[in-house]
Amino acid sequence: MTLESLKPGHHARIAAIDWGALPPADAKRMRALGFETGVEVGMAHHGVFGGRDPVAVSIGRMTIALRKSQASAISLEAD
Repeated sequence: MTLESLKPGHHARIAAIDWGALPPADAKRMRALGFETGVEVGMAHHGVFGGRDPVAVSIGRMTIALRKSQASAISLEAD
């Protein structure tokens, strides 16, 4: 399961991040914001437009907007 498929209100731990699938600037910013293996993330909500982009993700005390393409590079631990 990847982060963009997490349902709003649900939380999970990051199992892996495919840093190579992200542009270097995006990867650097996401690392600075705390996206790392083992961190708990939650889905606050999906966008309201056709592609449901962007998604709002909670990490720690922050809520961060990510593109679905960024969120799809983040694998979550299976329950």
